[in-house]
Amino acid sequence: MKARTLAPLLLAFLGVQRLLELRLARANERWAREHGAVEYGQEHYPLFFVLHPAWMVCTFLEGRASGRRVNWPALALFVLAQPLRYWVIRTLGRFWNTRILIVPGGQRVTGGPFRVLKHPNYAVVVLELLSAPLAVGAWRTAIVFSLLNAGLLRLIRIPAEERALAQYAAPAERT
Repeated sequence: MKARTLAPLLLAFLGVQRLLELRLARANERWAREHGAVEYGQEHYPLFFVLHPAWMVCTFLEGRASGRRVNWPALALFVLAQPLRYWVIRTLGRFWNTRILIVPGGQRVTGGPFRVLKHPNYAVVVLELLSAPLAVGAWRTAIVFSLLNAGLLRLIRIPAEERALAQYAAPAERT
């Protein structure tokens, strides 16, 4: 199979997946806000709405232009990352969101994939931003967006999330 054939299918899959996840996130956000949630890191939130759609479009465009065959190991890595994504979403339940929302009286989730990784959702995103483009021969997209994502996560998002999650610490631990 040629990458130019897979690229539009991959774009369609990612588009539908992300739209359904945004719908779930909005429902969870409404629930969280009804329960007094406080949002953290809203100033950097728009960066994700630039990064992810741009990555999807670049993966599609570079994949269509690559003229290569599908990289099956990269596609397999992308496919294998999907159950982890849904394990994270299922484990967090109503607390899963694309925003950083802290619900008063909540607790930090430590079960499921959080027993193994502190931020498993970001591990999935790292795998996706690398493997999906590589599956269709879009190696420039894989490099550029993996570096942009790493910077965003490492320097901005994860520190903001850690500061927010500190709110779940027991009052005695905070002093």
